[in-house]
Amino acid sequence: MFLYTSRRHWDGHGGNRARYLESACNPSLLEPGKAYLCTVDLWATSNVFPAGHRKRVEVSSSNFPRFDRNTNTGGAIAEDASFKPALQTVLHDSQHPSRITLPLVPR
Repeated sequence: MFLYTSRRHWDGHGGNRARYLESACNPSLLEPGKAYLCTVDLWATSNVFPAGHRKRVEVSSSNFPRFDRNTNTGGAIAEDASFKPALQTVLHDSQHPSRITLPLVPR
């Protein structure tokens, strides 16, 4: 899963390969329909937002060519020749709260 944030220009990104969410040494595929906690660090960015401007967040299963492609098949990374479309769902309810933390720095 990759997250992008932008205003008018690209200004932040971060990503996790989902098969490594539970273990960096023992990858496992996600189960369709099951909810997973995923924390994505967008690294240090600094923005000043003029009044009326908004922050945009994009969620994607891939960030190719910046990182290895994701064929969404669960096959070997960078070796699989077949591709499948992916669907990411961000849950936001009392059982699965979602949030974006934007720290504020006083002027």
